[in-house]
Amino acid sequence: MPTMIFVNLPVRDIDAAKAFWGKLGYSFNPQFSDEKTGCLVISDTIFAMLMTEERFKDFATKEVADATKTTEVMLALSAESREQVDEVVGAALAAGGTEPRPAQDLGFMYGRAFEDLDGHVWEYVWMDPAAVQG
Repeated sequence: MPTMIFVNLPVRDIDAAKAFWGKLGYSFNPQFSDEKTGCLVISDTIFAMLMTEERFKDFATKEVADATKTTEVMLALSAESREQVDEVVGAALAAGGTEPRPAQDLGFMYGRAFEDLDGHVWEYVWMDPAAVQG
């Protein structure tokens, strides 16, 4: 069985978070979702457990960071093309996200970032396959 990752993130409004990610084309696993939690399916092995702050505090032993004021993590996901990077970030911006910095274009690598409704930073990055194997 491949290693899976479950990133746990606090959100202020679970319904708004689910709607935001739905507008980006993502789905939620209903088996692990309820009125306080949404299991965002990113791939067969990558999931983000979006939890209301109240539910998140059931697991956290430290103060919960306000991602609109501090950076607690930057999540980077690979894209299949430069166009896909622009499509996903464009959809995030149309759904209410913000773009914290300009695109980074290094020729062999292209990336953009957005902040979701709760201020979590998500990066989408395309890398030229020839450069990766190089």
